[in-house]
Amino acid sequence: MSDSRPIGVFDSGLGGLTVAKELFRLMPGEKIIYLGDTARCPYGGRSDDTITKFGMQDARFLMEMDIKMLIVACNTVSSVALDHIASEIKEIPVIGVVLPGARAAVLRTAERKVGLIGTSATVRTGSYARAMQNIDPGIKVYAKACPLFVPLVEEGMADHDITRLAAQYYLYEMIDLGVDCLILGCTHYPMLMETIQGTVGTRIQLIDSALWAAKEAQDILTALHSLSDVKTGGLGSSRFIVTDLTHSFEAQASSFLGNQIPAIEKIPLENLAK
Repeated sequence: MSDSRPIGVFDSGLGGLTVAKELFRLMPGEKIIYLGDTARCPYGGRSDDTITKFGMQDARFLMEMDIKMLIVACNTVSSVALDHIASEIKEIPVIGVVLPGARAAVLRTAERKVGLIGTSATVRTGSYARAMQNIDPGIKVYAKACPLFVPLVEEGMADHDITRLAAQYYLYEMIDLGVDCLILGCTHYPMLMETIQGTVGTRIQLIDSALWAAKEAQDILTALHSLSDVKTGGLGSSRFIVTDLTHSFEAQASSFLGNQIPAIEKIPLENLAK
């Protein structure tokens, strides 16, 4: 038994493409429909009510595409609205990026001191701390909002002195606190992996929430016998949809995905905000 329907993935913008990249690597036969709500990006500074509203609109749009799984590839929406979205969509599995990343950190921390970096909304909700402490109440979690990282990545400045200075500003505190794992609690942050690792040193293990969300998706689809056996899946059979398309988007998107995107579809924002 198999299921050749696509996996739906959404984010407020480009960052969720790091999840798509890992999905293609782990399950090369799968098709993906990716939605980036670039017209309203970023979600991180919005109110919880607005984040929930936008997340539900994104989810409903993808549900109309006959998907077999929904991945909320946005740490902000996963932190604020995942439970609400999952309660509204019961037909298919719905997963986010918070719990997979939290589980991975709990399994890998020896000192039981975990750092978290993310958007202001992700840090404010305490979602990662709750998820980890539900597994091991003795774990100490130190969270830091890093609002400069996303615009630096989107400006193509991942390997720049300004970005390295920002990393030092944000992350030296984590070193002083003695964390041995650092969760990259934003799907943009894998683009800064080298800069972040170079700042904190090799003693601190980086936990990529995008990678662990993709692994959870693979585990669930395997358990449900829903992996595709269609040989025509993969990047060329997938769709990439955005609500706004800037002149630099294609190059940025290909950088996030680690591959050239075959085509990008722009839809009116009204298609979501029904």
